[in-house]
Amino acid sequence: MNNILVTNGVTKRFGNYTALNNVSLEIPRNSIYGLLGPNGAGKTTLIRIINQITFPDSGTVFFDGEPLRPNDISNIGYLPEERGLYKSMKVGEQALYLAQLKGLSKIEAKKRLKFWFDRFEIGDWWNKKIQELSKGMAQKIQFIVTVLHEPKLLIFDEPFSGFDPINANIIKDEILKLKDQGTSIIFSTHRMESVEELCEYIALLHQSEKILDGKLSDIKKAYKNNIFKVGLEVEQGEILLKELSDTFEISSSTYTANERQLDFTLQLPNNDTRNVLQYLSSKGNVNQFLETVPSANEIFIRTVKNKGTYE
Repeated sequence: MNNILVTNGVTKRFGNYTALNNVSLEIPRNSIYGLLGPNGAGKTTLIRIINQITFPDSGTVFFDGEPLRPNDISNIGYLPEERGLYKSMKVGEQALYLAQLKGLSKIEAKKRLKFWFDRFEIGDWWNKKIQELSKGMAQKIQFIVTVLHEPKLLIFDEPFSGFDPINANIIKDEILKLKDQGTSIIFSTHRMESVEELCEYIALLHQSEKILDGKLSDIKKAYKNNIFKVGLEVEQGEILLKELSDTFEISSSTYTANERQLDFTLQLPNNDTRNVLQYLSSKGNVNQFLETVPSANEIFIRTVKNKGTYE
């Protein structure tokens, strides 16, 4: 697989505390990769290692096919959960300063900033001080500064924090556009609905270790429990429901007598869906037989609980 970033056996300790223990990940190029885990799992430590803010005690990190080097930081953009803007500086002055730290000339930085300020319709913010902005407004500036130098890899840590739903959708759409333009993205969040919408791949860290990783669609298939939502048009639904309960594990059942509609959730002991569907068809008109796929949130909770304490 063509990967933008690989970590091999990365371990990091702070005194007697192990923040990361032998963590190996492969971040596919031109993908959105969800880095998930409870608080204290090791996500922030790993992100700080990728950004060379700190360094592993053992293990290696490869960026774009080569061992991670100091000058690779120019090809990485990082939006931290705790924002780092200088509150007393003016927006335009600060954006220009940070853009030049990333290697852009003043002329090129101004050109790109104008593009983004026009795109977000915030041109009148240029001479405002950061302290005059709301948290969401400051977040927009931080987002622009993060992506301005067009890095190969973007790392977003809780990028929707502080945004109302409308502006969160604007940023989500921009992230998807950046991915479509070829950028690789690591996305760290506690919002599982965002994982569902954005991420193709995920890794789940817990208590400093990787406990799950892979393509999200494949993980969902692996976590299926043979649970089906069933809808039957049938006479005497309560009687049939009792009959079904003697054979199958039934839950969430309702029967609407005037519509002769029986709805329930059924868990099969095996994957013999064909015979079960034939059986149900012999009892009434089947208008729904849909296998349920666990959400990212359900997988997150189930996997972490299976490993012990949910922090």
